[in-house]
Amino acid sequence: MNKLVDSIIERDKDKLIASLQENIRIPSTEGEPLPGMPFGKNVSDALHHALETADKLGLKTTDMEGYVGCAELGEGEEMLGVICHLDVVPEGTGWKHPPYGAVLEDGILYGRGTLDDKGPAFAALYALAAIKEAGIPLRRRVRVILGTNEETGWGCMNYYKEHGEAPTLAFTPDGEYPVVNSEKGILHTTFEKRFESRLRIKAGTRPNVVPGRLEAFIPCCPCKVKAAAEEAGLDKFKFEIEEKDGGTQLTVIGLDAHASMPEHGLNSIQAAFTVLAKLPLEGEDKVMVDTMHKALGMGLHGEDMGLDITDASGRLTLNPGVIDWNENGIVDFKIDVRHPITLSADDVKAAQTKALGMEITHEHAQHGLFVPADSELVSKLLDVYSERTGIKAKPLAIGGGTYARAFDNAVAFGVEIPGHPAPVHMPNEFISIEDLMFNAHMIADAILALAE
Repeated sequence: MNKLVDSIIERDKDKLIASLQENIRIPSTEGEPLPGMPFGKNVSDALHHALETADKLGLKTTDMEGYVGCAELGEGEEMLGVICHLDVVPEGTGWKHPPYGAVLEDGILYGRGTLDDKGPAFAALYALAAIKEAGIPLRRRVRVILGTNEETGWGCMNYYKEHGEAPTLAFTPDGEYPVVNSEKGILHTTFEKRFESRLRIKAGTRPNVVPGRLEAFIPCCPCKVKAAAEEAGLDKFKFEIEEKDGGTQLTVIGLDAHASMPEHGLNSIQAAFTVLAKLPLEGEDKVMVDTMHKALGMGLHGEDMGLDITDASGRLTLNPGVIDWNENGIVDFKIDVRHPITLSADDVKAAQTKALGMEITHEHAQHGLFVPADSELVSKLLDVYSERTGIKAKPLAIGGGTYARAFDNAVAFGVEIPGHPAPVHMPNEFISIEDLMFNAHMIADAILALAE
């Protein structure tokens, strides 16, 4: 900790909040690519705003063709990376405040990206600016790396690794405290099965989000659907049932959450198939509904696919995140799996294909990571956490996928605080101003410990 740096960060508290609010008001979900805007105009606007903020703070900035932005301080051959992202997942439903309104109420800032990951990104910029103003000499350059495609494919990091300088060591404020030194592998698989169907089912926005709402048309009378929903016994879900076109319009309402922590959500896809499996459907519709229900159940760990495996990196989680079922059958079905590092992606795919009876049409995999607890990076970050909190803690293993796995010698450091709410990818995402400032101080501490 450095008292002068701390005082500068506290002095600029209102500026930090205002800068973050301005960026939250930009709905930076991925859009159609445009010249110089590989992930769409809104993402580009968020990046430009962040770089303009860094410029005003006196940091050296670089725009890498709209893929990545950098804000840098210091000189030297070695470089410490602080890796953040400015893109966000779609807002979903169930908000009490406008998702891009950046409403500040009773010390709480609401909006998509407040916690994941715009809040940490702006905390990092202001932390680095405070170190600059304090005039503290650095033995390593420090570069805040601002990604723009973390939620949908990591094209930004692929571009950076091809065109930019790899950091000597790095941390990303996009995980949990005290330090995350182990991350499970991530596998996104897309399936389809074409057949003539009378069902219509649509749910989900991204595979890495627990889908909190599903809409379906069922060629069955409302009374039977209502009876099936009651028999299913899913009391935490809400079922809206009405007659439509000689059948039933069914809406299943659960709760959005991050796919790495499906226990925080209520998956409407799994709930819907639990109900549909109890109905007198016909032909291929009946076969596929029963298959989906048997494969997915209501579990969170791939239990019904034989994938419930745990190792030192954690327990496997499985989230059916997106489905589009129309007159041509299942045209799009996406699953997110966070698997232990001892289990290969090929093993996961084989189990999924066998259970679902469908072919994979697209896949995206990220390997896991592990950095030893006695490394300079992990040990110093643990010391930083202990010094500011007074808590001696051990490193964590998580299912979330952070930018740390994009580089060698990188880990996640914060920003979720033990015991504090962390509504990542959920409606009413928020960060308290107290936590935002805590993160700014902690990031500054980490930079000084690793680069001073």
